Amino acid sequence: MKSLIQIKDLSIGFISDNKYHQATESVSLCIEHGKTLGIVGESGSGKSVTALSILRLLPTAAKIDSGEILFSDKDDNTINLLKISNKNIQKIRGNKIGMIFQEPMTSLNPVMKCGKQVTESMILHLGYTYKEAKRRTLELFNEVMLPRPESIFNSYPHQISGGQKQRVMIAMAVACNPVLLIADEPTTALDVTVQKSILTLMKDLQQKYNMGVLYISHDLGVVANIADEVAVMYRGKIVETGTADQVFNHPEHPYTKGLIACRPGMSGRPEKLPVVADFINATNTNDVLKIPEVTPEKRAQEHKRIYNSEPFINIENLKVYFEENTSLFNFKKKYIKAVDNICFDVFKGETLGLVGESGSGKTTLGRALLGLIKANDGKITFNGLDLKKLPNNKLRKLRQNMQIIFQDPYSSLNPRITIGEAIEEPMKVHGLYKSHKEKQEKVTELLERVGLKPEHYHRFPHEFSGGQRQRICIARALALNPGFIICDESVSALDVSIQAQVLNLLNKLKKDFGFTYIFISHDLSVVRYMSDRMIVMKNGKIAESGEADTLISNPESEYTRSLIEALPVFL
Repeated sequence: MKSLIQIKDLSIGFISDNKYHQATESVSLCIEHGKTLGIVGESGSGKSVTALSILRLLPTAAKIDSGEILFSDKDDNTINLLKISNKNIQKIRGNKIGMIFQEPMTSLNPVMKCGKQVTESMILHLGYTYKEAKRRTLELFNEVMLPRPESIFNSYPHQISGGQKQRVMIAMAVACNPVLLIADEPTTALDVTVQKSILTLMKDLQQKYNMGVLYISHDLGVVANIADEVAVMYRGKIVETGTADQVFNHPEHPYTKGLIACRPGMSGRPEKLPVVADFINATNTNDVLKIPEVTPEKRAQEHKRIYNSEPFINIENLKVYFEENTSLFNFKKKYIKAVDNICFDVFKGETLGLVGESGSGKTTLGRALLGLIKANDGKITFNGLDLKKLPNNKLRKLRQNMQIIFQDPYSSLNPRITIGEAIEEPMKVHGLYKSHKEKQEKVTELLERVGLKPEHYHRFPHEFSGGQRQRICIARALALNPGFIICDESVSALDVSIQAQVLNLLNKLKKDFGFTYIFISHDLSVVRYMSDRMIVMKNGKIAESGEADTLISNPESEYTRSLIEALPVFL
């Protein structure tokens, strides 16, 4: 039997600002019937461009310089997808080849009910009547384990959770029994437990329908668990291929070694994380891994220093409730208990990790501490001052000492002002530094502190990569010389190597300035690496707390154990 897909010497470029940029160069891949090929690599490596070229979904600025994509369907007929007409490629999209995109909210039509979006392709490609298509859609919703299929069929995308939206996307992708499923970062934004259920579901559907799967991700643990074969992409080229076992347990290319090494593990604690550049530039990659470990003795000594003092922040019986939407004629108010009677301390100089699934109350708690969300009840004491009793002028002054770094650096930066102005803005608001020259000098110092250059001052956010934008947000958070910083999922959207760079930077800044962090994430391996102590949240309450290493190695809560077990691990 012929291979399902053969990509041969595919080279694609983009024309931007009258300049030509090479996106992929001589890429050759093969996907077999019923098998999964995983493509890994950082942003900009050419993963998504390669996948989109299969369905001819590339933007108009793209130019295919050379290559062919040979597709052999169930009848073993071979066609070059790059040569067929637009009419014929439309017959293949969603029918013989399905695709799951990274962000379901932007892929689903917000003004169309979920059920109708799934029935569309069956009516178009399979000639089903609406009644037949609805029956099949409800069957698919059951297959993908959606609760209340009939209700979700009649729901709009904004009315269901992120995990449920992704399941609707999977149902849509497999509705016409495709022979190939392309999954582009389908679990990146999901909690580990939801991610695990989605990956299990995809495997089950693959076996049931004997689909080939092209799985794209920068999460090596996920690919190691789902892929039969793996291709590693770097700067538009395939630098390594092999079975999942070969690539992840016996990597040969320095780039692959770097990707694997820069992920925080669930054991061991290097003083700093290696990054991909260390491996690319090294003459001997084994030398890069000779990073000293933080010994348990050194860690215990540091903790003795941190915790042998009064708490820096004290939270007592904190409650944050949101009023639930009720029907017009239901006058009885219902509340969602986002943060439900929580008590804990934060000590000066520590990093307190906050983990839990979406909806557990992590972000609400963090924002309540900064006064960005008003608490219904409870007491927050910051450095001996009760925030509720402070007059507005003193609270405003105190806010200089409390900052937050958000998850998405692009949406938290104003696209219309330069990054120098963005960093300078809080200095103006709080009246710091007398002259514009002094402010500029401080901004330049901050840019260099976070690994950027002084000439970046006059550039706009869109001119930077995701990792650079996150560094800009860190520089802006440092502009007011705070002592306390909340990192709210601030590395979750970054590639593993960029993530390692940002984590190293945060740890260095903590060491240099004695910062106190609350580090919020659903990635337990990252939180465990960064934290002195950890708090696990579930349904607005604290499920468990304790020293980070102890909590991970000996969890007491069943919920914590389920989070740890859901983490994707290497083979």
